[in-house]
Amino acid sequence: QVQLVESGGGLVQAGGSLRLSCAASGRTFSNYAMGWFRQAPGKEREFVATITWNGGSTYYADSVKGRFTISRDNAKNTVYLQMNSLKPEDTAVYYCAAGLRSPLITIATRVDYWGQGTQVTVSS
Repeated sequence: QVQLVESGGGLVQAGGSLRLSCAASGRTFSNYAMGWFRQAPGKEREFVATITWNGGSTYYADSVKGRFTISRDNAKNTVYLQMNSLKPEDTAVYYCAAGLRSPLITIATRVDYWGQGTQVTVSS
């Protein structure tokens, strides 16, 4: 079992920045690919960003490329999502995800563990 706890969400104006954190506990964090997904009201949960177990590779959804940065600190069992130039359409609940079955996790079916989510609201 892996427990994931997100933090750092909140309300920000368009053009602003937020940094989300996801603290992991349980099984060896460094074995897992990590990712962030988000779900806006009335929409499907969608992929945002992912990172390999050692941080060597990352991958982003086109909608956030160049604005968001995913990183991890295996010594702290934490993965981060730095979000810059936020837009109202980034408003959603953001979920941290962990997976063992793929080097990167870009689809929900590859996720083994989910966090509880943190709300991000971007006002125009």
